[in-house]
This record gives sequence, C-alpha cells and structure tokens, in this order.
Amino acid sequence: MTSDGVRRVQSGSPWEETFGFARAVAAGDRVVVGGTTSFRGDVLHGEGDPYEQARVAIANALEALGEFGLDASHVIRTRMLLIHARDAEDVGRAHKEFFDSVRPATTLAVVAGFVDPRILVEIELEAFRGETSA
Repeated sequence: MTSDGVRRVQSGSPWEETFGFARAVAAGDRVVVGGTTSFRGDVLHGEGDPYEQARVAIANALEALGEFGLDASHVIRTRMLLIHARDAEDVGRAHKEFFDSVRPATTLAVVAGFVDPRILVEIELEAFRGETSA
C-alpha cells in the first residue's frame, strides 16, 4: 500500500506492463477493477463464445476483488463492453449468473474493438468495501 492509502493489484496480464496499469485499485472504500477479459496468462478462454468469455472475464475480475477481501456482494457497478450487439443476451446471461442477487448499476455498450480481435467482451467492476447492509 502506498503512503496515500492506495493499493494496487496486478494480474499478470501482458498489457499491464506494456501500458502501465493495474488490474485493480483500492482507494478508501472504493475498489475499481479495470477492463478484464477472458485471458488467463497467454490463453484466451472461450474463443468465439461470448457467454464463456463473459463468464471467465467476470470470474477474473472477481478474483482481483478477492485480493482486497471482497466478492460479488460488494459490487455496486459493472460495465459490459461488447464487440457485437448480437452477443448482449449471452453476455447478460453470464452477468446475471454472478450478480442476480446483487443487482449492481450496469452499463452495456457496443464498442469498435479490442486490442486482440479474438476478444468479444470486456468487463469492468466497481465495489464498495464499507457498510453494505440495506
């Protein structure tokens, strides 16, 4: 942790070193997980399958949250970025499997592309680690 109370977590993605970013950053009660794909190391899981890519990307993002002792119940916002609007239902189905009981604020957007053309979906999370009771 830095002197200003900010903590960063790396996932080992090759783009973290190339572009100079962290997978997740905690500052105060807020934890932000940057755009996460279905890559694990150098392997893209679910190539050609938007549902599987979303499922693995969400699991990867939640793994980063776990580094701060958090899980899906702490997520207050998600962003689902897709290459094809036709994949919205498949990606949404994966999202619901993880967050149906949590119901975070969510954005789903279609984008022009990602760094690797095999990537169909990228997921971002924001979590709150303060008091979560209603």
